[in-house]
Amino acid sequence: MTGDKYTLKRFDIQQEDEIDVAVLESIPFDYPESATEVVYETDEFTAVCPWTGLPDFAKLTISYVPTDSLVELKSLKYYLTSYRNVGILQEHAVNRILNDLVGLLKPVTMTIEAEYRERGGIKTKASARYNAQE
Repeated sequence: MTGDKYTLKRFDIQQEDEIDVAVLESIPFDYPESATEVVYETDEFTAVCPWTGLPDFAKLTISYVPTDSLVELKSLKYYLTSYRNVGILQEHAVNRILNDLVGLLKPVTMTIEAEYRERGGIKTKASARYNAQE
């Protein structure tokens, strides 16, 4: 037998330009001076390995202090779902989400954290932070 049957196995992988940033919407926040912290969590974030197409599953936490706008939640769900078949490194995903949401909301601060489920004996946690003061 020449090589194993998995050597050439690969699933379809979408490119990063399939991430649907256009679906993101903001809504007004009426208390910009309040230093309110907003936290969104989901255990259903998925993307795929850019080399194999195998799925990566993560608990994703988005926390931020808004200025004058919030992300509209339905649009956030659609945006996050658009990652489902995108080949992106785990460490890159948190930075991409951070950049897209900071561009939309211009928050005071924002942190994106992803805790990926164990695969191949390794569990990954990645986080990216933004601070308007820095």
